[in-house]
Amino acid sequence: MPDSRIIEGDCRARLTLHPMTFKEAKKFMDHHRHHRPPTGGLFAIGVAREGEDEPCGIVIVGRPVARLLADGWTVEVTRLCTDGTPNACSILYRAAWRAARAMGYRRLVTYTLPEEGGASLRGAGFTLIGECGGGTWNRKTRPRVDLHPTQKKFRWEVCA
Repeated sequence: MPDSRIIEGDCRARLTLHPMTFKEAKKFMDHHRHHRPPTGGLFAIGVAREGEDEPCGIVIVGRPVARLLADGWTVEVTRLCTDGTPNACSILYRAAWRAARAMGYRRLVTYTLPEEGGASLRGAGFTLIGECGGGTWNRKTRPRVDLHPTQKKFRWEVCA
């Protein structure tokens, strides 16, 4: 009897995880909607359609940007972007959490804009913590040009 989960002519490809260097992950960042590549990170993971070498998505994990979260046990998904492949975001979020746990971290956080639904985060086991952040980093004593969205964001986390 055929597996009832597989639809005849199903076009969804299986996805496989791949280790990536930070340099390789940065090359894929052209697909991100509103951010440039981060300047650094702890590790990166890619996902590709089975049998293909080119990634269809990447996740970059680094130290938390918010200094109050930098407790030594917390890491942050600083970038996640895909080419729109179904399920790639959830797979990458979950892989980032498994990798972080294997390294001894106890919490993984990330942020979304209000217009982003968060379905892939819920699917990967993250919990919405609430609204936070926002605003400019520009100060009279240290002028900066904002190249990122400055509105409030939603914080998500998954904990051990």
